[in-house]
Amino acid sequence: MASQKSIINQPLPKLFREWNVGKVAAFTMLVGISIMFIVPFLWMISTSLKEPSDLVGTNWIPARFAWENFRDAFSFGMWPQWTTNTLIITISSVIGQVVSSSIVAYSFSRLRWRGRDLLFSLVLATMMLPGVVTMIPQFVLFAKLPAFGFQGSKVWINTFLPLIVPAFTGSAFYIFLLRQFMRAIPMELSEAARMEGAGELRIWWSIILPLCKPVLATVAIFTFNGVWQDFMGPLLYLQSEKLYTLQLGLRQFEAAAGGSPAWHWLMAASLLVMLPVLLIFVFFQQYFIEGISFSGMGGR
Repeated sequence: MASQKSIINQPLPKLFREWNVGKVAAFTMLVGISIMFIVPFLWMISTSLKEPSDLVGTNWIPARFAWENFRDAFSFGMWPQWTTNTLIITISSVIGQVVSSSIVAYSFSRLRWRGRDLLFSLVLATMMLPGVVTMIPQFVLFAKLPAFGFQGSKVWINTFLPLIVPAFTGSAFYIFLLRQFMRAIPMELSEAARMEGAGELRIWWSIILPLCKPVLATVAIFTFNGVWQDFMGPLLYLQSEKLYTLQLGLRQFEAAAGGSPAWHWLMAASLLVMLPVLLIFVFFQQYFIEGISFSGMGGR
């Protein structure tokens, strides 16, 4: 009895002593949201390993693991070419977005000029415009801009230009993210560099950018994920199959199966296509979290 009383009277671990109703509710909500995201992913893995006869039913564990689905899924189509196209568009967009957004954010955060705050407010106002509102005007504009035979096209349509060039004009959200981070860098560093004769571009490149590695990694990760998984953009502007991206390539499973998707092949291919996105986040999540928290977006 004495030993039982001592166990009962033993203090709770520190982790549980600090919990309250709010923390329990938040933890429960986060677990529920996590399950909502994990279950479809597990279903994708399960379906990718099933044979066609196992697709009907509610069994999650296949009767036999059909590893050959990953080989058969890529037995048709121009997957090497589609992968190359996706890499070209994604890498170019990441470089363009990081360079253009950072240099605009530098101007808004480190330089003083008339109308700066007003123009920054206008830039932020563009975030309230849904993408579908500008979709048709952009398509009309790109259909009239000359491509001078680039990728065999007279206009920008059916080339990579509409998918790459806009990234070099910056993004309102990324400009805001970078501006918030740069404002926390002491101005004395820039003033000391100016006294040594450095120009603004030199200060931006040699001093500010090295200090902005966390937030630059955040912008790069966001851009990589968005461009790699973009379906609507390539669907609108790319017409030749040789110019397709991986997302348009996945759509070919529907046509290959006569209008009904070959789910086991589609899930196997989708799993491999989304693998780079998962790896990028896993290996760079430290920079991602630092960039979000230090730029004032972490909710603190």
